[in-house]
Amino acid sequence: MRSINKIILIGNLTRDPELKQTTGGQPIATFGIATNREWVTRDNQRHTSSEFHELVAWGKLAEICSQYLKRGKLVFVEGYLKTRSWDLPDGTKKFRTEIVVNDMIMLEKRAKEEGVGLVEEQQEQDFEDAPMDEGQPEEEMN
Repeated sequence: MRSINKIILIGNLTRDPELKQTTGGQPIATFGIATNREWVTRDNQRHTSSEFHELVAWGKLAEICSQYLKRGKLVFVEGYLKTRSWDLPDGTKKFRTEIVVNDMIMLEKRAKEEGVGLVEEQQEQDFEDAPMDEGQPEEEMN
């Protein structure tokens, strides 16, 4: 029988990513995100709940996360659950379940002061000013 271990989250970073390297030189970034859930009960009371998730990214994705993600940024992440364990010096066994990130998309636009806003505005203007393709009937263009 097949099984699925897939996580998709959209949330805000709770802290800046921390970039480290394994003893073999492989980059690894760890960071957290928070997701929120809202619902209304039958008696019209609004409730909210937050969940906090620990994430790990490896290799080039770890470097990208470390470079571009900052606390508070909204991100889409896709990955899988991984539980690791280790023994403390007193003999206690510890467990930690994390999300290993396979894909990450930054959902907020970069600030205009970074120069990107001007490029995006120009691209939007270019799109609006582009001539319509005269080879298609008008009904299909709307």
